[in-house]
Amino acid sequence: MSEWNEYIVISGARENNLKNVSLRIPKRKITIFTGVSGSGKSSIVFDTIAAESTRLLNENFSMFVRSFLPKYPQPDADAIENLSMAVIVDQKRLGGGSHSTVGTITDIAPILRLLFSRIGQPYVGPAYMFSFNDPQGMCPECNGIGRKLGLDLNKALDKSLSLNEGAILLPDYKVDSWEWNTLIQSGFFDPDKKLSEYTNEELERLLYSKATKIEVMFAGKPMNITMEGIVEKFTNKYIKRDLKSMSERTQKAVLPFMTEGLCSVCRGARLNQASLNCRINGYNIAEMSAMEVGHLIRVVQEIDDPAVAPVIRSLTERLQHMADIGLDYLTLDRETATLSGGESQRIKMVKHLSGSLVDVTYIFDEPSVGLHPRDVHRLNELLKRLRDKGNTVLVVEHDPDVIQAADHIVDVGPHAGSHGGTIVYEGSFQGLLESGTLTGNHMRQPLRLKEECRQPSGKLSIKEASLHNLRNVSV
Repeated sequence: MSEWNEYIVISGARENNLKNVSLRIPKRKITIFTGVSGSGKSSIVFDTIAAESTRLLNENFSMFVRSFLPKYPQPDADAIENLSMAVIVDQKRLGGGSHSTVGTITDIAPILRLLFSRIGQPYVGPAYMFSFNDPQGMCPECNGIGRKLGLDLNKALDKSLSLNEGAILLPDYKVDSWEWNTLIQSGFFDPDKKLSEYTNEELERLLYSKATKIEVMFAGKPMNITMEGIVEKFTNKYIKRDLKSMSERTQKAVLPFMTEGLCSVCRGARLNQASLNCRINGYNIAEMSAMEVGHLIRVVQEIDDPAVAPVIRSLTERLQHMADIGLDYLTLDRETATLSGGESQRIKMVKHLSGSLVDVTYIFDEPSVGLHPRDVHRLNELLKRLRDKGNTVLVVEHDPDVIQAADHIVDVGPHAGSHGGTIVYEGSFQGLLESGTLTGNHMRQPLRLKEECRQPSGKLSIKEASLHNLRNVSV
């Protein structure tokens, strides 16, 4: 391989504030891009390298598939050469709804399911029997969500009103709406009768009747439509589907009418009773998934059965990756939608560390954000491990402790906006300290503590907060 191919080569890049930037970035090394905010680091890494790599990759798909993918215009540059596939590990928070957890997103859950299918007692069956995303494994009562949502009838109905007066307060049943008209045209209800005067039979039909075909007149012609009780309709439309996967507008409109509690059958474990009765060393799969990763590693290592030694090895390795990057406090059953941006980014890193891809360009956007200074060395070890597998690692970063881990540094500046967009230094960390650039000078200065602190002008109260791991905290 010629030396030329050992570099990503950019010629005349002009994206955003870049001023005809030409650059050679070594492959299979850690290159860290430094400089003040707005200097042009992201314009090089994300808007030029990542954008062109993704654009070229997407061109391999059919037109049909491409119509669903984000569109990337060709970056403004004379040439970008020797690119490999880019994997962007950013701080975009992981969504995924109620069915996506730390265990499923890191691919640790399938290995745990395999373990239980092999040696769990009493024997239940294949691994999918332990998945809350599979009809064979999920709790039939809550469809594998672990919580039972319901319609709060006190909020959904005003029984002092009639149907004509708007007794049904749900957004789908406004007076003159389609659903409201369906109820009126069914002929089952007196539209002027107050709900408080309905017989038990009428109320039961209004709320819980199963889907029934009724004939209505539409534009002067008879037409068959389906009528359901309002609780039945609401349950099928919003509760049996994952509400978190619907639009924000729909969630906002519907959530005030919902009441939520632990599923009465699985008590939040998400699985059916046969799967929950299957145990290894006294624990079922839901109990293991609810353990903090640091504790779970020890529990898994105590399983002494030669038949599953490779499974234990693979499981321990992946859990250890989480611990190595400072996520040992998470549990595998934690929903991904509740993770912070920094946690989401590190979860993605764990996923890639366990993967088999090599000769890839991994691109990180300030991976130290939200990381305790004590854990920065763990992050550096992970970056090095990705590099040592044969990958090119590009990092946009401000933290001096991460910058020190670089094989190569590109300092962009000298200032921000129109006063940035040029390369002011390329080379080693030691060379950066002696370069005289803003970044280099800042790194050389010792960090001094403030001698005077600002005095508070008021207070902000938090009362009995209990989200995630908070235990009724008042501050």
